[in-house]
Amino acid sequence: MIVSNMKDENYLIDTAKMMFELAGEISDKVGIQFEFVNLGGGIGIPYKPTDHRIDTKMVGERTHELYDQLITKKGLAPLRVFTECGRFVTGPHGYLITRVNHVEKKYKDFVGVDACMANLMRPGMYGAYHPIVVLGKEDAERTHTYDVKGSLCEGCDKFAIDRSLPKIEEGDI
Repeated sequence: MIVSNMKDENYLIDTAKMMFELAGEISDKVGIQFEFVNLGGGIGIPYKPTDHRIDTKMVGERTHELYDQLITKKGLAPLRVFTECGRFVTGPHGYLITRVNHVEKKYKDFVGVDACMANLMRPGMYGAYHPIVVLGKEDAERTHTYDVKGSLCEGCDKFAIDRSLPKIEEGDI
C-alpha cells in the first residue's frame, strides 16, 4: 500500500510521478500496455483543527501535468488513474453519537460513555484523535480535562485521553 492518509501534497505528486515512470519503464522493458495505475490509498484528512488540509485542486493539476508528460507523450494513454480515497470522502462526514453513563474522579477525571471501541476503534487501537463535541455545550469553555472511556473492560477502550472539554454530566450527549 502506498500513500495512506498523506497530508503532504508534494508526497502525493511525487508518488504519481514515481508510478507513471514505473509504468513507462515496465512497458518499455516488457512491452505491455497498462490499463490503469493505482496511486494508493490516501489523501489524508485533518483530524485536529490545526491539521493541514490537502489542496486537492493543486494535486490534481500537477498529477494531470505529469500524466501528460510521462504517459501521453510516451504513447501509453489512455491509462486510467485510480486512488482509494474512502477516508477522504467519508471521514469528515461520520459521527459517533454516545451518551455519558457516568463521570468519575479517581486519580484523574473519567467520562464513561455507552459506546465502545467496537463502534470506533481508531482511538483505542492507534491513539487516533477525533474531535469530541458535547451537545448543548459547543460554545462552553473547555475547563475540565477528562479521559473519555468506552463501555468495554479493555484498558485501551478510550476515545480520548487528557482531553479538554466543558464540564460533563451524566446524560450528556
